[in-house]
Amino acid sequence: MAPVTTALGPRRGSQRSRRHWMERLSLIALQIIMTLVLITFLAPTLWMVSSSLKARTEIFANPIVWIPATPQWQNYADALKLLPFGRFAINTFVLCLLTVTGTVLSSAMVAYAFSRLRWPGRDFFFSMLLATMMLPEVITLIPMFIEFRTLGWTKPGTVLGILPINFLPLVVPFWLALAPLYVFLMRQFFKGIPMELEEAALVDGASRLRILFNIILPLSKPVIATVAVFQFLQTYNDFLQPLIYLNSRAHWTLALGLRALNDVQQTGQWELLFAASTAVLIPILLIFVFAQRFFVQGIATTGFGGR
Repeated sequence: MAPVTTALGPRRGSQRSRRHWMERLSLIALQIIMTLVLITFLAPTLWMVSSSLKARTEIFANPIVWIPATPQWQNYADALKLLPFGRFAINTFVLCLLTVTGTVLSSAMVAYAFSRLRWPGRDFFFSMLLATMMLPEVITLIPMFIEFRTLGWTKPGTVLGILPINFLPLVVPFWLALAPLYVFLMRQFFKGIPMELEEAALVDGASRLRILFNIILPLSKPVIATVAVFQFLQTYNDFLQPLIYLNSRAHWTLALGLRALNDVQQTGQWELLFAASTAVLIPILLIFVFAQRFFVQGIATTGFGGR
């Protein structure tokens, strides 16, 4: 038996070594493929950023000029002078703040009712809520516009002398748990929180709202960050809804401003359009970088546990 065992030892060792090298080669090949895919997706963005610093004659040069000979930083200042982008940025961030706050609060309360409370028809209504995810936005576009026009929210004016009344159609629906996807994400995360914490709070006399805001939400920072980032991106990049309801240039968002800039520069000043687009892209990148840890954790842990 000893000679057989001695002969099998080196053979098993060589098999393990061969398997190890195959795994490493597969990992290297996967990394190369994913790097190429990443470069493919980033190429248009990198070209836009590069073109924002080019002279007009370099933008459509053949072959492509990736690094401008002399960076034209003045393009950014010239682009921001054509239209009041400062006003557009304030409008955009006000809308983002209101919609993100409303989405997080309303989605959390609805998700808490679906995940932690027991009431007749709970699963049926949750299924109906998820079914609305299959409805394209264009289907509800006209009925919602008629409803908001009936309420008088499409006319000029302000609310309490502060908020333009045309902002209400863009804000109020998000305070009513408009997005079923966010309700679903929060519900799945809440179901992973131990029920013993809630039962102990109930024994101590805590109300449901206090349990939600003092126990559930502090433990749900990852999914809150995920929902907040998603909603911020949706509001920040939205073009159709502001185009319908914001009929005054003083109330425009950055998305409408970029489209208007494309109409203003009819002389082929593409470098100004690229400069403005790059400036608008920067806040999105910064928010994703700072919220990346919570964002990835929220996506990775949503759905674990559950009762």
